[in-house]
Amino acid sequence: MNIEEYREFCLSLGDGVEERFPFAKFKNGEGVLVFYVCGHMFSYFDCDDFRVISLKCQPERIEELKAEHDCIGNPFNESPKHWIGIDPHRASDRLLTDLTRNSFEIVKAKYTKKVTLQPNPKRNTCSRFVPRRMSRSSKA
Repeated sequence: MNIEEYREFCLSLGDGVEERFPFAKFKNGEGVLVFYVCGHMFSYFDCDDFRVISLKCQPERIEELKAEHDCIGNPFNESPKHWIGIDPHRASDRLLTDLTRNSFEIVKAKYTKKVTLQPNPKRNTCSRFVPRRMSRSSKA
């Protein structure tokens, strides 16, 4: 899968997906494209060096995935306890899309628990909305 196909896939995962270049101020960070859901990262890579895509992953799956697939290793600049790095040139499209969708779902689930999330059109992310409880005086 090439860089543009991967970008299109990430954007197709849902209405709340946003892409940004948040590290442009840092030396060697200006080309890092990050995909977010609910304002939190789920995938990123360097557009100038498309050799590793970093993805969120369940800690209990990481060692097994690394053992099964030689295209999976450590992420770029993230904790290897919760993230993996995958070589998009050696990975099958199916593996890459499955692991990206998994990363998206992990992040989305984490930030939608116990609260209702509603789109924030100003930021194209999710914002927390907690329904107000009825006061005793307003009950009929």
